[in-house]
Amino acid sequence: MPGERGSEDAQAAFHFRPLTQANAEAIALWHYPEPFSFYDWAEDPDDLAELLDPALRGDAYLAVEDGADDLIGYFSFKWRDLGTLEIGLGLHPERTGQGLGGAFLQAGLDYARSRFEPVQFVLSVATFNRRAIAVYERAGFTVVRVFMHSTNGGDWEFVEMRRPA
Repeated sequence: MPGERGSEDAQAAFHFRPLTQANAEAIALWHYPEPFSFYDWAEDPDDLAELLDPALRGDAYLAVEDGADDLIGYFSFKWRDLGTLEIGLGLHPERTGQGLGGAFLQAGLDYARSRFEPVQFVLSVATFNRRAIAVYERAGFTVVRVFMHSTNGGDWEFVEMRRPA
């Protein structure tokens, strides 16, 4: 079937591991270029506290490594309600804008399907992040609502996107 090979390649290229404290501390220091500095962990004290505190982070976060065992990203997986798994993700700033987003996302969805068996996925993204929205749309996500969210010292417009698992 079309697309199956890409999924196998995505899984082979990315390795999911429990997020260690060292991983969390490294991710907390990532700095994205403008306008994506919005996604710097330091921009939101509550998000940063969750990432850095093992008790708050629990087992919701996973480190993603490449074939050389370099930390290149992370995923978070949290149940929103019965059957709906909320995902969060981030690529290392040096890996963004290189065409890796689709394969990285697909690997995370594949991992989540095998581990959690959700009915659907949901994610939220700032509306200014057209690059990420395009990746999500290519992966089959559709916008279900637009909403305002207070984070990073202000109120920002976000879209919620969903797709069947």
